[in-house]
Amino acid sequence: MSTPETSRFVRVRVELVLEVDDADAVTKTALRRIADDAELPASERVHAEGAVTEDTAEALAYLVDPFDLVSQVPGIELQQASWSSERIEYDPDSPEWDYDEDDEEGEYDLNDSDEGHGGSRADAAG
Repeated sequence: MSTPETSRFVRVRVELVLEVDDADAVTKTALRRIADDAELPASERVHAEGAVTEDTAEALAYLVDPFDLVSQVPGIELQQASWSSERIEYDPDSPEWDYDEDDEEGEYDLNDSDEGHGGSRADAAG
């Protein structure tokens, strides 16, 4: 019995809905992170500060880092990460927020090969 050759690459998809109780705290934390980033060029720093000050969703996108999610997982190397944030209307009772029709609670489809994803925010190659 031969097994088909399988890819070493795995796409992990995560969708989070966060409730912001203190937008000022989120913005201040993002501004501190920007200020502490010694590798951030001055022109990008100004742009980042403006973006996180104007939009809490941008501040969250700056603070929530997919690299942090997997940095301590042994045996892997992050190749690429994409993430985005946006303000949404959220009703937890809406059918729109149910699990995908094929998914059961706690069941994950590891063979999903759909190529669509949100806007790219960063690439691990840096």
